[in-house]
Amino acid sequence: MRAHPLATDAVLALGALLCMVVGSFADPHGPHGPTFGTRTPEPFSLLLMVLGAAALVFRRRRPRVVLAVTAALSLLELTTGEPRAPVAMSAVIALFTVAAHTDRPTTWRIGVLTMAALTGVAMLVGPLPWYAQENIGIFAWTGMAAAAGDAVRSRRAFVDAIRERAERAERTREEEARRRVAEERLRIARDLHDVVAHHIALANVQAGVAAHVMDKRPDQAKEALAHVRDASRSALNELRATVGLLRQSGDPEAPTEPAPGLAVLDDLTATFRHAGLPVRVMVQLDRSRDPLPSAVDLAAYRVIQEALTNVRKHAGPGAKAEVSVVRVGASVEVTVLDDGGAGPDPLPAGGTPAGAGPGGGDGGRDGEEGGGHGLLGMRERATALGGSCFAGPRYGGGYRVHAILPVA
Repeated sequence: MRAHPLATDAVLALGALLCMVVGSFADPHGPHGPTFGTRTPEPFSLLLMVLGAAALVFRRRRPRVVLAVTAALSLLELTTGEPRAPVAMSAVIALFTVAAHTDRPTTWRIGVLTMAALTGVAMLVGPLPWYAQENIGIFAWTGMAAAAGDAVRSRRAFVDAIRERAERAERTREEEARRRVAEERLRIARDLHDVVAHHIALANVQAGVAAHVMDKRPDQAKEALAHVRDASRSALNELRATVGLLRQSGDPEAPTEPAPGLAVLDDLTATFRHAGLPVRVMVQLDRSRDPLPSAVDLAAYRVIQEALTNVRKHAGPGAKAEVSVVRVGASVEVTVLDDGGAGPDPLPAGGTPAGAGPGGGDGGRDGEEGGGHGLLGMRERATALGGSCFAGPRYGGGYRVHAILPVA
């Protein structure tokens, strides 16, 4: 029926024509009640019934035109037919169609106008008294047609609204899934940057030390190469664990190690001490009684790792660093300080430390100036947790990184 609406309307029109023709042979005022076959419609009435039924074939294409045509045919039958034929049935069907395809105010205006016209003519014209049941029937049928059409339209609008809401919810779920995937990829990319930048910087420094003391102090060169090997192994292990997050279910060798946190902060600072960067650590946390959320723990670790990596890469010769992790109310404050370096480089590696700017130890630290993404990554990590991160030069020399990470 939906695929062939014109054929459906043609079948409906044929059924309406049969009902009108059969009804035209019935006499409601027989001697013993309604009787059938006691009267015969006039040829002109048969013509009006055929025309009214033919107009119903196009009721969906031109509903208002079809209503106007069928109402005019009905009025013509009411004024000329004797006895009357039920041509008004075609107008009732056309009024239902108009009500089902328009809004409610339009339905009220057209419905009241059709009801008043047909009922008024039926009451004022013809031999029957104005209160005859045929006249009241015209009023009732036109009113029910308008009400039924409005109900069908309302139900159709309700179903369409539910369908649209379901489709919109489905689109929202898909967009949320894509957003979460993008955020997860960004987080993994930041982890990869932190891991690789930290360990590669340490390996670079130790390799420079080994090359510098290879001839004069082979034992120290051997120790430096051992640190290079350890840093490379740690980089590979963390890289494997981080990239393993992208594995599909069922892939072999899925990562089982937990993400790093403040529990391994001593191991992290030890790698920098081996690289020649004195680091003093102060931690005022009671992780056993009040453990940090995993996201805050990881973010604090990564901020310290990135900040110390920047100190080793960009600070001046002989720089010293201080790390403090303090629980202040509902937040954890992470601070990494360095003095900018003073005196000769205890571990020369062929000139200015890698990444140092021309203006001293603090050059090139900012992500926008140096082209890196370390400071930007720290700020994004803190912002993602609802905190903040500040990084900038200290008064009197050196650099300061301060991050506030809400625990809740």
